[in-house]
Amino acid sequence: MNTDLLNLFDVDETRLREILAQTLSGADDGELYLEHAQAESLAFDNGRLKGGSFNTDQGFGLRAVAGEAVGYAHSGDLSEAALKRAADAVRAVTSGYSGSYAAAPQRTNKKYYGDENPIGEPSFEAKAKLLAEIDAYLRDKDPKVRQVSASIAASWQVVDILRADGHRVQDVRPMTRINISVVVGDGDRQESGSFGTGGRVSFGEFVQNGNWKSGADDALRQALVNLEAIDAPAGTMDIVLSNGWPGVMLHEAVGHGLEGDFNRKKTSAFAGLLGEMVAAPGVTVVDDGTIDNRRGSITIDDEGTPSAYNVLIENGRLVGYMQDRQNARLMGMKPTGNGRRQGYAHIPMPRMTNTYMLSGTKTPEEIIASVKKGIYAVSFGGGQVDITSGKFVFGCTEAYMIENGKLGAPVKGAMLIGNGPDAMKRISMVGNDMALDTGIGNCGKAGQWVPVGVGQPHLRMDQVTVGGTKA
Repeated sequence: MNTDLLNLFDVDETRLREILAQTLSGADDGELYLEHAQAESLAFDNGRLKGGSFNTDQGFGLRAVAGEAVGYAHSGDLSEAALKRAADAVRAVTSGYSGSYAAAPQRTNKKYYGDENPIGEPSFEAKAKLLAEIDAYLRDKDPKVRQVSASIAASWQVVDILRADGHRVQDVRPMTRINISVVVGDGDRQESGSFGTGGRVSFGEFVQNGNWKSGADDALRQALVNLEAIDAPAGTMDIVLSNGWPGVMLHEAVGHGLEGDFNRKKTSAFAGLLGEMVAAPGVTVVDDGTIDNRRGSITIDDEGTPSAYNVLIENGRLVGYMQDRQNARLMGMKPTGNGRRQGYAHIPMPRMTNTYMLSGTKTPEEIIASVKKGIYAVSFGGGQVDITSGKFVFGCTEAYMIENGKLGAPVKGAMLIGNGPDAMKRISMVGNDMALDTGIGNCGKAGQWVPVGVGQPHLRMDQVTVGGTKA
């Protein structure tokens, strides 16, 4: 399709700019945000293709910002009449208000992913065949396999952002994702394992050249490990976090607390702490939307600000927050390229992109060898976090005992319990092996979901509360 979304309206660009300029007269900020999105998914479960879907959606969102107030209206009808009705609605926040329209974001020609739509290649039939092959491969691999579930999804999003000052930017955002889960059993006991991968890329070699087998093998390996796992002990002990996906705990327990809106409203545990030590020395945390082809990367955010590499915590000291345009202005700071939204029906807000901790100097072997008795957490499932207090609970989906500096038996039911700011100060060793997750992250906030990335090196955290299932 034509990616110039302004052409989908029943009036020309000149008329659209006139309406936008009239609507945002006296506002501090705002934009016309247009979106066209396509999405396809297939799910294979219990030996058969269980579901498939394809949908397309398009529309606009019109926003006016006046101080702390936001007027927002959206529609799937790309017509002058719909835009004028939206304009009448959002002008309510600027009535009697006299602001100064904010400067446009700087332009950039840098792109972090291609424009190609991944939905059509390979074909629907080839994707269905791939899912059947994954199922058969795992069932033939081990007689303990009782159930296999696999899914494949692709999306293609085009956004076009027009501001009243004439600034206009566009972005085309592909996305793919594959997930595999397997249930194994022995007698009455059953355990599961999973693997997922994705990014702003085509399905490419993962689909076409059999590279999916390593992911399927990893899901099966995790399930078989859990089948042998013993109940996790409870108590206070040292823990070691693996690199990569365990960075989801950093994302939840610390990342959300560093988003600008929570800090402006002083509802974050990190509010008012800029310049202070909020983590152990040697801990540096960044949010980076500029990594090529990553799931959390964005060429521009959903206000038109170029994505950036933003240092949040530097050597233990809090040095920055993630900002959209409104919260940055109200806090006297600069936008950081973190104004994101789920789609045209949603307002932008400060959101993470790829959030991770930088490497230190210790090897993973050194870190594990330093622990007399503790838990080695390799992977996490669900977690809960309270942004205001920083308290968190995370369940381990793969973990092992550490006894006298050596890995012991796998354990099940381990829950890590703590407080984000406190946990950051309990980091005593930082590994030299930072890795990002495999491309599976989704982040929820205020009812909106956006794709994100997480990552970290191996870490040692001292005296963390572990909830276990061992009597």
